Amino acid sequence: MTLDQVQPKTKVLIKKISGEKAAKRRLMDLGLIPGVNVYVNKRAPLGDPIELKVKNSVLSIRKRDAENITVE
Repeated sequence: MTLDQVQPKTKVLIKKISGEKAAKRRLMDLGLIPGVNVYVNKRAPLGDPIELKVKNSVLSIRKRDAENITVE
């Protein structure tokens, strides 16, 4: 399952990040690295962007970026 498929108010574990090298690096710089728990807080009405809580930070990422993050 990918992060864009996770329902709001759910906690998941990041397994893998794929995609272009630059986009992958940007996500990892934000703290989205394999082995980290992520809480999907909410989504915008049309599903884009997605608000996440990673450790003590709140992030908003695009749906197309969330499609590259495999979670469990």
